[in-house]
Amino acid sequence: MKPIMVALAIAAFVSPAAAQPLPGGFVFLRDIDPTIIQDIRYAGSNNFVGRPLGGYEAAECVVKRDVGLALKTVQQELAAQKLSLKMLDCYRPARAVADMVAWAQNGKETAAERRYNPAFSKADLFRLGYIARHSGHSTGIAIDLTLVDLTADHSPPFDASKAYADCTAPANARTPEGSVDMGTGYDCSDVKAHTAARSVTPAQRRWRNLLVAAMARQGFVNYAKEWWHFSLPGAAGPAYDFPISARHSHDAGFIRDPRGVQPVAAAGRRRSVRA
Repeated sequence: MKPIMVALAIAAFVSPAAAQPLPGGFVFLRDIDPTIIQDIRYAGSNNFVGRPLGGYEAAECVVKRDVGLALKTVQQELAAQKLSLKMLDCYRPARAVADMVAWAQNGKETAAERRYNPAFSKADLFRLGYIARHSGHSTGIAIDLTLVDLTADHSPPFDASKAYADCTAPANARTPEGSVDMGTGYDCSDVKAHTAARSVTPAQRRWRNLLVAAMARQGFVNYAKEWWHFSLPGAAGPAYDFPISARHSHDAGFIRDPRGVQPVAAAGRRRSVRA
């Protein structure tokens, strides 16, 4: 290929209309620490909606750089104990938050959806504040995660056709998590999912305490109603709505979105179980 043709090919590949840097200090977590396990639930069907949410075009964890660096330090500490972090959700596009709100108000509820809120109807989720219109995830500072014991056998893969027990059931009956037993499944709208819930076993309590302590040493704050939800104070900014696109080794750190990457609004202070 002639030099001028090579130059034109490269220019076309990285043109502003085709590829844009992640905005506002966002990074792919894999570029910070590829050893952290990722299971981004809203990019697939293993979640309370039962399908990918809007804006989740790839199962990639995107966070603010400060958050990623802090997570790397946590991971290094856990590695000495043969443990690993497992990311369940990171940056969440604002359109995905709107998707959750619309789902909560659509007037329909399946048995699979009810697994995530066994004590009350889906119609009550929004009224009770379990789903809010604004999310700290959209600012890149909030994350959902759990722990994996690297020495243990893990649960089987998720089977969308299987009728699992609700999220408060024993680990061998509820939706498989592929992680340590924290006492409930991820995204469980129930008092048993509160970090300090008294209804969990001593072993489940130890796992929760270990996760909270490891995260706190790097400045993360846990949300009391969700054992899996943490945020990094001081790194907050506006909410964004750029989609999560595939990370590629040849253009890591770039996403494609013709609508641009402007922030949509400052995230509200209202917290929710799925905030």
